[in-house]
Amino acid sequence: MIKRVLLATVLLSVVIGGLFVFHFYRVFFAANTAFETPKQEVLIPSVDTNIAAFDTLSRIVERFDFFQQAATRKGYNPIPGRFIIDYGMNNNDMINRLRSANTPIRLTFNNQKTLMHLASYVATKIEADSTAIMQAFYNPDFLMENGLSKDNIFSICLPNTYEVFWNTSADAFRDKMLRSYNAFWTPKRETARRKINLSREEVVALAAVVHKESYRVDERPIVAGVYLNRLRKRMRLQADPTVIYALMRKANNYDLDIRRVLYADLKIKSPYNTYRNRGIPPGPITMPDISAIDAVLFASRHKYVYFVADPSRAGYHLFATNLSQHNKNKKTYTRWLREKKIYR
Repeated sequence: MIKRVLLATVLLSVVIGGLFVFHFYRVFFAANTAFETPKQEVLIPSVDTNIAAFDTLSRIVERFDFFQQAATRKGYNPIPGRFIIDYGMNNNDMINRLRSANTPIRLTFNNQKTLMHLASYVATKIEADSTAIMQAFYNPDFLMENGLSKDNIFSICLPNTYEVFWNTSADAFRDKMLRSYNAFWTPKRETARRKINLSREEVVALAAVVHKESYRVDERPIVAGVYLNRLRKRMRLQADPTVIYALMRKANNYDLDIRRVLYADLKIKSPYNTYRNRGIPPGPITMPDISAIDAVLFASRHKYVYFVADPSRAGYHLFATNLSQHNKNKKTYTRWLREKKIYR
């Protein structure tokens, strides 16, 4: 009788132990994903982190009760960030990844029209919203500390691919742009900048004009040389893209389709209108390519001070050293416009 009791006790212990081990395995080491794709992105916000994290995780795991048990046992407290969960992961590995593997994203942008456009785009990629991003860039203390203004702050946003965390704050994103901007100014570029006697922000502002004037990368150093010649001669830049920008700025609509600048447009009162104002615009009229910035820094040396679109070569221009030759080139261009019936 005693032997039977002992045997039953042993068997019961084995069964209970087996059940415990089986449950422990299911809680910690059995696959527990509820999605079919190879990977699943999990975004955990900086606000209401715990609630949002468990709400999101409840939708990607098969047995949320098991996940909760594992999380409690491992003392898991959600942290903000972007995490990648693999198909078939178990709770133990998921929790370890959610604790430490905040995965950055590759943020690429170029040719953004304004800081507002950039902020709107970036806000679709990181946690910070566009309003917070704009406020960070326009922060008076930040501008003063770095010798910048609301007009030229857009200069520090260079087109490139950046690695950032999804939960990057607006201030952190702005600071990353500034660090990258400062790193861009290598000794070689700084030497070139000093030779043309322009500040960093003036170089970027002029590059934006060059960028808009010519999309032909091989021609940009020539166009930049024209504008630098005009600056040396105390001539106005008289750049049509600055007038177009002034018109869009006045209308508060940077998506206007303005194909031609009319004589009446040249009279618009704006600090960006280079037909009325001498010197470089107070800030960039677009986000210039790096090629346009380098075109200004390493511009072609020539005597051209005028240019007009070349009808025979799309995207290129006819250059002149004097007004007489420029007027001839201009007649060729206007005749082509009439023939093609191109109007605004």
